[in-house]
Amino acid sequence: MSSTAQNPAGRRIAELLDGNSFVEIGGQVTARSTDFNLQEKTAPSDGVITGYGVIDGNLVYVYSQDASVLNGTLGEMHAKKIVRLYEMACKMGAPVIGLIDCAGVRLQEGVDALNGFGELYLQQTLASGVVPQITAIFGTCGGGLAVVPGLSDFTFMEAEDAKLFVNSPNAVAGNRKEKCDSSSAKFQAEEAGTVDMIGSEGEILSQIRRLITWLPANNEDDASYEECTDDLNRVCADLDSVQYSASYILSSISDGNAFFETKAAYAKDMVTGFIRLNGMTVGAVANGETEITARGAQKAADFVNFCDAFNIPVLTVTNVKGYKASLCSERNLAKAVARLTYAFANATVPKVNVIAGDAFGSAYVVMNSKGIGADLVFAWKNAKIGMMDAKMAVKVMYADADAETQNEKAKEYAALQDSVEAAARRGYVDAVIDAADTRKQVIGAFEMLFTKRESRPDKKHGTV
Repeated sequence: MSSTAQNPAGRRIAELLDGNSFVEIGGQVTARSTDFNLQEKTAPSDGVITGYGVIDGNLVYVYSQDASVLNGTLGEMHAKKIVRLYEMACKMGAPVIGLIDCAGVRLQEGVDALNGFGELYLQQTLASGVVPQITAIFGTCGGGLAVVPGLSDFTFMEAEDAKLFVNSPNAVAGNRKEKCDSSSAKFQAEEAGTVDMIGSEGEILSQIRRLITWLPANNEDDASYEECTDDLNRVCADLDSVQYSASYILSSISDGNAFFETKAAYAKDMVTGFIRLNGMTVGAVANGETEITARGAQKAADFVNFCDAFNIPVLTVTNVKGYKASLCSERNLAKAVARLTYAFANATVPKVNVIAGDAFGSAYVVMNSKGIGADLVFAWKNAKIGMMDAKMAVKVMYADADAETQNEKAKEYAALQDSVEAAARRGYVDAVIDAADTRKQVIGAFEMLFTKRESRPDKKHGTV
C-alpha cells in the first residue's frame, strides 16, 4: 500500500483486507478542473483510494474516500476512479466494497461532478445482481451520495460519527437534529431500514470480512461453500420444547450454529440472514412475530431478490397468523405483501419451507407456500395450517349457535381444515416431521434440489 496507509482511508483498507494484499490503482490521479483556483489545492488520489486485495483469500475491489483531501468530496476524477473500479470488478467477477467518508459533491466542479454521480449510479445499476456491493459509512454520506448505499446490497454504518441522509435533519420541515436525528445510524437501522448493522469502525470492518466469506463472488460463482465439520444428522432436540424464536431455530439448524443476520434492528416481525447447511450458504427468511408488517414484507422481499440474483437457495421458517392491523402499516401493506409474493414466486433458486407454528390465511400463502412455488414444504407435527384459527372460523360460520355447539364445531373444523394431516393429504405439505429432525431434513432437501433448473416465460422483466 502507498503512503496513503497513514490516513484513516488507508488504515481502513489495511484493516479490512488480508495483510499486505492491497494493490492501489490510480494513485496519481488528481483533479482536472481549474475553476475557482482548484489547481492550487493539493488533491492526492483526488480524495479516494481505489484498488484490489483479498479477504480470506477472496478477491475484492475496494474504494475508500479520504476526508483529509478536499473533505473527501466527489468530483469528476474521483467518480471516474470508482467507476473504473466497478468496471474491473464486473469483468473479473468480484465484490465491490465502498468505504464512505464524504462531504458531498465538489462544488468547484459543478456539472462535471454531477455527471460523476450519474456515471457512478449507472455502474452500480449495471453491477446489481452481477457482483455483491457492500457499502460502509464512517463519516458523512449525504445528498446525492446517499443513493450509493441505497443501490448497494448491504450497508454498514459507524454508530457515533457516521451520517446518512438525503435531506439533513434540520432541512426537514418541523424537525431539528435535537428532536429526531434522521441522519444517525440508529435511525437508519431501526426506522429507515437502510442499514444492516451498526457498530464501531473495527466491528464494521470485521463484519464485512465475515460477510464476504458467506457470499458468492458473482452471479455465476459456485464457490460459496466451506467444509462442514458438523454432524449432518444432528438432532436439534430442544426445538419443539422452547417458545418459538426465529433466530434460535435458524442458528440451531445451521452448521456450527452460525447465523449472519441482516437488518436485525429493522422490522423485527421478519428475520432474514444467512445460515450454512452442509457447508452451503442458504438464505433464510422467518417470521419473527406472528403478524406480517409492510416493513417486514419489504425487508424479506429485498432479501429474497438478492438470494435469487446470486443463486443462493432460500429456506423459510413459517409461523404466521395474519397481517399487522394498524393505520401505519395499512398505508403500504398491500403493495409490500405483493412484492414479497412476487419475490418468492419469481425466484428460481431451490426453495424450501418449514412450517414451525401457525400458518393461517393469505399470510401463510405469501410465506413461500407450495401455492406460490415452494419446491418442498415440511411441517412440524404440532403446526396448524388453514384459513384461520378454528374457534374464529366457527364464530363466523355459526354465529348464532350456543357455546357448546361452537366448541364442538371448532374441534371438527380443526380436524378437517386446520391440521397438518389435512394439508398433507391435499399435497400442500410434503412431509410431517419431528422438530428435532429439521436440520437433517432440510439438508437432504437442498442436496436433492442442488441441480434444480427452472425456466420462466420469456420477458424483459416483471413490473412488481
